[in-house]
Amino acid sequence: MWLLSVLVPLLRLYMCGIKVLLYQMFNRTFQMPALPKQKGRVAIVTGGTRGMGFETARHLASLGMHVIIAGNEPEEGAAAVSRINEECYEGKAEFVFVDLTSLKSVRHFVQKFRDRSLPLHVLINNAGTMLVPETWTEDGFEFHFCLNYLSHFLLTNMLLDLLKTSGREGRCSRIINMASATHYAGEINLEDLNKRVVYSSHGAYCQSKLALVLFTYYLQEQLAAGGFSVTVNAVDPGMVDTALYDNLWTLAQMMKKPVAGILFRTPAEGASISVYAAAASEMEGVGGCYLYNGQKTQSSDLSYDSELQTKLWKKSCELVGLQA
Repeated sequence: MWLLSVLVPLLRLYMCGIKVLLYQMFNRTFQMPALPKQKGRVAIVTGGTRGMGFETARHLASLGMHVIIAGNEPEEGAAAVSRINEECYEGKAEFVFVDLTSLKSVRHFVQKFRDRSLPLHVLINNAGTMLVPETWTEDGFEFHFCLNYLSHFLLTNMLLDLLKTSGREGRCSRIINMASATHYAGEINLEDLNKRVVYSSHGAYCQSKLALVLFTYYLQEQLAAGGFSVTVNAVDPGMVDTALYDNLWTLAQMMKKPVAGILFRTPAEGASISVYAAAASEMEGVGGCYLYNGQKTQSSDLSYDSELQTKLWKKSCELVGLQA
């Protein structure tokens, strides 16, 4: 029983990976259209110091945005900001510390942002981790669940009123959640979200990405019902050659290296879908979508389960101390 609980998520995740690689082998990478200038708009990008997050922040700044890179590596953040500000003349970037494995740190980050009385037009929940050995955060949450999903859930909800007041008809505020094809392999056990019964890093990662998609759809429905000028979309960048794969098993690492250079997308290519969702005219007023390779795509059947969406939302509120 234990062996199956570990092996099944592993096989499901790698099968997802193989399917994505086959797609990328035979299909061209999404070519981003010309995007309108974004001068005067403010964006927060989590995990924006390197990889896709950095490329996302750089592109948004080049369009004229004031981009706040939220991350937990000050030196890396300073280098990223310096590089972007040297390259970009219309927008600007700055780094603000946040540790997404700590709910206290998320709340502190939000308070610091609020104290500046800035608007907020774009929130990109990009930061993530994958296949970390069994680890618990200071709040007692499983590492993937907290960093990939729960902290972004809290961050989004605590910034939601600013996003609502900053958006207007014809110029909506936008929330973008970084999903993954692995969500198709994900399962949600509301009684064991922290994987205490049987731990599988593969299962934990897939669960966190499925949770993000469920969260996306539920939040979009609530915002639409309230008539707010805020949209929420989930984006899937495909398989991108970043540090996300550093925790692969040794054999998988050896197999990845020769394949990555040929079939994996570059961080800039992976970031293009987030930038598109954040700034494209075609995405104005469009929410509740799962975007893959620049197209609206069907996510997993489970992700459309409205009852599960509601239950996960209420459970998440309970875990982070928000009113449902």
